[in-house]
Amino acid sequence: MEKMIDAHIHLDLYEKVEMKEIIENSAFLEALISVSFHLESCKTNLLLSEKYDKVKPAFGFHPEQPLPNENEIEKLVCWMNDHKREMTAVGEVGLPYYLRSEQKVTPYQFGQYIELLEQFIKLAKEWEKPIVLHAVYDDAPMACDLLEKHSIEKVHFHWFKGDGKTIERMIANGYFISVTPDVVYEQEIQQIVNAYPLERIMIETDGPWPFEGPFKGKMTHPAMMAESVKQIAKIKKIPVTDVFRQVRKNAETFFCI
Repeated sequence: MEKMIDAHIHLDLYEKVEMKEIIENSAFLEALISVSFHLESCKTNLLLSEKYDKVKPAFGFHPEQPLPNENEIEKLVCWMNDHKREMTAVGEVGLPYYLRSEQKVTPYQFGQYIELLEQFIKLAKEWEKPIVLHAVYDDAPMACDLLEKHSIEKVHFHWFKGDGKTIERMIANGYFISVTPDVVYEQEIQQIVNAYPLERIMIETDGPWPFEGPFKGKMTHPAMMAESVKQIAKIKKIPVTDVFRQVRKNAETFFCI
């Protein structure tokens, strides 16, 4: 199997035996970008990166959870600042599209999420780090507004979903996206891949998030990304080996691996 980089995985959310199997028994993996949910998640990912060279940690606060209070934010930011040398990227950060669609976020709270995202964007610029975003559908243009406001260029929209106008805007700004194994069976994601330049696409699992189609009932494993690559090659009508090499190069360049 060709070498691959998982551009977005939550290693700390796997069972320990699963995590060990993924890291130690996947010779095809060049690297895994292990993103964080909160401070404790950041600490776990840092420890994993110290134990395994192929684990590259990203630190941040996932938006699809209740907002932290001011003290919790301060603790997280101070910890991230103390460990910015070990940090591959700021992430996962963004906006709570799914919580908001379930009416679990008030307009006032959403404003606070926006403020927190802007704070992370400022830090990414200050620390000269890439930023990994959870911002889909209606939230993506708002994220773009903030990124443009602060002239942020090294941007990764993971598992992106959105309209054509936003896609055109992201392409013009040079932002990267990544696709999960659902590109094999989801027409929506296939259409995004068709529209987006291959030079700005990476592959990911977002594991341990489970998938449907041919992956139903299976533990999400980076090996599944090989099927993603085959599907991208089919959509782009180019050789599979070319796609393997390009998406790996994209991740290497973006994350400075």
